[in-house]
Amino acid sequence: MVRVRFAPSPTGYLHIGAARSALFNWLFARKMGGKFLLRIEDTDLQRSTEESTRSIIEGLEWLELDYDEELVFQSANSEKHRAAARRLVDEGKAYRDFSPREEREDKSIKREIAERARAHAAEGIDHRNNPYRDLSKEESNRRAAAGEAFAMRLKVPAEGESRFEDIVYGDQERSYSEIEDLVLLRSDAHPLYNLSVVLDDIEMGITHVIRGQDHLTNTHKQILLYQAFGAPIPKFAHLPLILAPNKAKLSKRKHGEVVSLTTYRDRGFVPAAFRNFLALLGWSSPDGKEILTREEMIERFTLEGIGRANAIFNFHENDPRRWTDDKALWMNAEYIRTMPLSEVLPMVKGELRSSKLWREEYDEDEREWFERTVELIRHRFFTLKDFSSQGRAYFSEDFDFEEAAVRKNILKDVKLKELLPGLADRLESIDPFTAANVEGGLRAFADAEGVKAGLLINGSRTMLTGQSVGPSMFEVFEILGRDRSVMRLRSQRPWNEFS
Repeated sequence: MVRVRFAPSPTGYLHIGAARSALFNWLFARKMGGKFLLRIEDTDLQRSTEESTRSIIEGLEWLELDYDEELVFQSANSEKHRAAARRLVDEGKAYRDFSPREEREDKSIKREIAERARAHAAEGIDHRNNPYRDLSKEESNRRAAAGEAFAMRLKVPAEGESRFEDIVYGDQERSYSEIEDLVLLRSDAHPLYNLSVVLDDIEMGITHVIRGQDHLTNTHKQILLYQAFGAPIPKFAHLPLILAPNKAKLSKRKHGEVVSLTTYRDRGFVPAAFRNFLALLGWSSPDGKEILTREEMIERFTLEGIGRANAIFNFHENDPRRWTDDKALWMNAEYIRTMPLSEVLPMVKGELRSSKLWREEYDEDEREWFERTVELIRHRFFTLKDFSSQGRAYFSEDFDFEEAAVRKNILKDVKLKELLPGLADRLESIDPFTAANVEGGLRAFADAEGVKAGLLINGSRTMLTGQSVGPSMFEVFEILGRDRSVMRLRSQRPWNEFS
């Protein structure tokens, strides 16, 4: 059975790149009838937080990516990892390194190791000239028993090469001469990443490792560990990176909240829409279809369908209207416009509740009105937030006027200050107050006053909604009803606020 895992570090919010990795693992597991497992890699005790763990779990729940079996915390396995490293030393596959430990940051150590290995390989120097690599077992045990500090390193073969077939990137090879004896345990007995990942994947029975391309070079080291432990080597599929518009790697530090999954939840994205958008960052349906249900994604998803080219996440940092990728906004709008109304209504309810616009009557006596209103106004909205901002006038008298709309549709013709209250007088007697009857009344009033109906239609739109565009104006009249429509047409707010 296929068993895959998503293994994030709880050191911040859930990055959209990590969310995409989770999605691809989940799709593959569901496609193959396998298991999708969640492991929290919380061994960095200084940076790992419960808040980040909650954010990860809530993000997966929001995307509706359910995981199987129990949640695993890597820190709970640390003693197992230490025992496994000691076992490799006992078997002669690893050794104690008693070299004095210098005070450096972890990132500096990793960078220095990689640079030194490359330089030594280029110069033909054997970087395994570690005086402790071939220390006798007796001497090593004696020094350890005496309390001398040591790290544990895997003995990487001096000759040969590591090779594996990546499902996305194809044949991968690396000479052992380029791989330094990797550290398994630091001198404080803290297990390092490669050891912990491999041991946890072995214990969890992982058959396929699906993760970001930035882990591609780690795979050679991890294969050495699988071999040292005599464990089956899983299949690997590395995903293309997600890059910023300038082709730099998309990062939390540089790009901020735009790369956080919770940003999209909090700014009114439909979970299914964002899940659909993420799926298309590096993968495409064989038939080119872009709007896909969850079931369609599962049916069509394959690891072989993932491209090698890095995905570009287009956003415009200084443009609030294009704060994220245009395609993400377009796709969200498509979902809001086309989803079954029964699925949209609970989301709109949640948005109105959070904005203090929700009334319990919308679930009771005014249920039909609420449904009709959402159906009328949803076709021009991009996010759920638009229901409480652009759609605010439908749910509250406390709404704002767009200045551009007021100047274009009301202040441009001085006659409107008298015409609009006059229109209110005409509409007040209309019964029943339907779109068709309102249209007839408005056009008759325009003819009587010798003005074009469009002048009154545009003016009414801004008076009733505060905006210059929207659904059919006569439908808006009917939805708002006689009392609210007449009251707003008689209001002097636009002249008081913008004249």
